[in-house]
Amino acid sequence: MPTARARLPHAPAWQWALAAALITAAASVPVLRFLIFWPKDQWQVDVEVYREAGVSILIGRPIYAAMTEAPQLLPFTYPPFAAILAIPLALLPFAVVGWLWTLTQVLATSAIVWYAAYRLIHTGPHGLPRPLLFGLLAAPMFWLHPVGDGIRFGQVNAFIVLACLLDLRRPRPHLLASVPAGVLVGLAMAIKLTPGVFVLHYLFCRRYKEAATAILTAAGAWLGAFLLLPGASLAFWGGALQDPARLGPNMGTSNQSIRGVLMRLGPDGLAGHLLWVVLVLAVGGFGFALAARAYRRGDSIAEVATIGLLACLLSPVAWIHHYHWMVVVILAVLGARPWHDRPRLIAAVFLWAWFTCRLPWWGITWIAQDRPVQPFGRFLQNADLAGALLALGLLSWSLRRSD
Repeated sequence: MPTARARLPHAPAWQWALAAALITAAASVPVLRFLIFWPKDQWQVDVEVYREAGVSILIGRPIYAAMTEAPQLLPFTYPPFAAILAIPLALLPFAVVGWLWTLTQVLATSAIVWYAAYRLIHTGPHGLPRPLLFGLLAAPMFWLHPVGDGIRFGQVNAFIVLACLLDLRRPRPHLLASVPAGVLVGLAMAIKLTPGVFVLHYLFCRRYKEAATAILTAAGAWLGAFLLLPGASLAFWGGALQDPARLGPNMGTSNQSIRGVLMRLGPDGLAGHLLWVVLVLAVGGFGFALAARAYRRGDSIAEVATIGLLACLLSPVAWIHHYHWMVVVILAVLGARPWHDRPRLIAAVFLWAWFTCRLPWWGITWIAQDRPVQPFGRFLQNADLAGALLALGLLSWSLRRSD
């Protein structure tokens, strides 16, 4: 198979400048909304959490007992390894950190598009300069609700998605030629536990070397953190990890996992727990089988998209911004030649519209205003879960169209 580098022609600088202008103009919409016009007491609240963890290490404060300032009062919820990585944030003023973090999120999301859309950008006659096509693909992704929320809060999801995508994408990016497959997934898992679903995928596909590499990488990072911060490590693994309430109100609309929706709709108690287990096994079984089929077909973008969706669906808590994976999902459904397969183009645009319209908040308004047909309002309130399940179905459909 030819490498992506072999397919890249030289593009003039003005084309790259035009692509950068398109991306900047599109990203300026959420950036202006959430960094300029948003209330200051809600400004970059999650990156403030990360920074405070770094501050805690520097001043000897317990990481998992500290909270951000009122009115948010948010605790640090990630493993101690992530707190160590946050130390550089503590060395800069918070206002500087917020803007730098936003810039890197924009760059990371653009990189996700570049690597996930390589088949479309680098192959086949499409009549557009490749930098311009890249800009046109990347620009609308910044209007997705999950991406906008990531910019709003100063979240880490763009970097997690990029790391997992780079690790699994085939052909493997040249910048990772000397990095064993599984390392980036392991590092992502060391920072945030949900990428561990990729290890399950490796095991499902009998890719034991990659699974072992990911596990050893994460374990090495956690062990290093334990040697540096034994007290914090014991506090996390022995207590904070078992307290889902630290993540926020699990019943809130922002939790668009299967468990979050069941907590809102019922049933309660043992019946609800059993139903959750049954649905997790059903969705997980379908998703892992679909990802394995994508792997066997050599469609690594659909593979990553499917497992990314499972990371949201199967987790007890999946906030709306966790669905940053939709950038990869939309490009996986779009495929390499959407101008020759209009149904795929329509499906991709439909998914983009679904996750751009902020449907869960439409549902909250519908319910609060006591409009007729209240079940429709409840459907809208849980629309990101419904959209993720629909996306799984469309990924399966798109693979069949490629057979």
